[in-house]
Amino acid sequence: MHVDLVTHWRAGEAWSGTGSRRGDVFDPATGRVVRQVAYAEQADVEAVVADAVTAGERWAAESLTRRTGVMFAFREALARRADEVAAVITAEHGKVLDDARGEVQRGLEVAEFACGAPHLLKGSFSDGVSGGVDVYSLRQPLGVVAVISPFNFPAMVPLWFVPIAIASGNAVVLKPSEKDPSASLLLAECWAEAGLPPGVFNVVHGDKVAVDALLTHDDVAAVSFVGSTPVARHVYETGTAHGKRVQALGGAKNHMVVLPDADLDSAADAAVSAGFGSAGERCMAISVVVAVDPVGDDLVEAIAQRMAGLTTGDGRQGCDMGPLVTGEHRDRVTGYLDAGVAEGAQLVVDGRQVVPKGAPEGFWLGPTLFDGVRPGMSVYDDEIFGPVLSVVRAASYDEALRIVNASPYGNGTAIFTADGGAARRYQREVQVGMIGVNVPIPVPMAYYSFGGWKASLFGDTHAHGTDGVHFFTRAKVVTSRWPDPASRTGVDLGFPRHD
Repeated sequence: MHVDLVTHWRAGEAWSGTGSRRGDVFDPATGRVVRQVAYAEQADVEAVVADAVTAGERWAAESLTRRTGVMFAFREALARRADEVAAVITAEHGKVLDDARGEVQRGLEVAEFACGAPHLLKGSFSDGVSGGVDVYSLRQPLGVVAVISPFNFPAMVPLWFVPIAIASGNAVVLKPSEKDPSASLLLAECWAEAGLPPGVFNVVHGDKVAVDALLTHDDVAAVSFVGSTPVARHVYETGTAHGKRVQALGGAKNHMVVLPDADLDSAADAAVSAGFGSAGERCMAISVVVAVDPVGDDLVEAIAQRMAGLTTGDGRQGCDMGPLVTGEHRDRVTGYLDAGVAEGAQLVVDGRQVVPKGAPEGFWLGPTLFDGVRPGMSVYDDEIFGPVLSVVRAASYDEALRIVNASPYGNGTAIFTADGGAARRYQREVQVGMIGVNVPIPVPMAYYSFGGWKASLFGDTHAHGTDGVHFFTRAKVVTSRWPDPASRTGVDLGFPRHD
């Protein structure tokens, strides 16, 4: 059966590359191969980067007004095609259509933030710091930067980085996930519609060959990455060893602490929504609920009741939760259910028993709930990245805090409580980068920055917001004197002072 080929994007147009390797792209709701994607070889990456170097030099020399105009036009192009982008996300990733639309909307918010480039890139100026001396700062682009993005957000994660990088005057090479690559080409078309010069935004598809080619290329100045912790560590160590600036956002094991005074219905709603949205394939998913005595039994019952009303099926058919992205990933997640039972956790709701609304060949696994989970069990320790929610019991706030802080991850967390003092204490004491108070998925708005602590981040800079602007630019400070010819001071070998 013939299937379409997802190509690279080079110098403003589709490009098949020089290699012959291909990868299959599945429709997760049917299990069928619907496309193939071209895999880049080392020579392909080198050709694309060479184009980007030339285009990037011209783009950096463009006026800020011109660059900002392109940003506004890109925002409009993406808004016009938002439903088209969402549809291809659902077709290749499997998340339900409303979830895909939400992903595009959150990406749009970063594009809108980047439209403020004239303000974001402003330097500072100090007049007359010394006799006839002024000091001012400015920010300049890095050159060519790479963005390596994961399968779970094929539009939103690239949009966390690319608009800010381009608005700052850089050229970008995007390496999207080979599992759901088509959204990247729709973004490329939006950039072309916006009038971005060819070669400023490029896409190379593929596997580790393409990733390592970008990480080691002398003309790639910086790398932004989102993915699992082991790969994030590899990206960070390889990129920095080759002299690159790297921000590598890794894995997560996000905890939601529920105190006894919390609104039980709100907490249960939040746990189900944040645990099973996008089939749990989110780095900000709640995968552990820490129930503080005596709320545990009632909370588990309330969560299970809500899970009973969820429908799993084709994301285009109005279901609550779609399939997992591939059969291999579904089987990996299912293995954790077997391990959890073997390790002594109580399987309250078994997602393997789901009857999906979709083709039986789809990559199905229903929402799953464990109770009685403890640190040391694989369902607790590992980032499962699937629709598996674990409940851990804690005797007190202090024990709950110790459980959260003992995790090697520090991406996101939430606390549900009616006590403002407890919430304020938690946000100060918890060792996590993003915190929600009665908010289950604390993803910051675009004008704040996204990123975690500990093994959830390698590097010092978070995504988007002012951190993103600083990551994609470097600062200069200029000390300037235009002396009055009538007040020459002559030769002075002393150390310069600001008198």
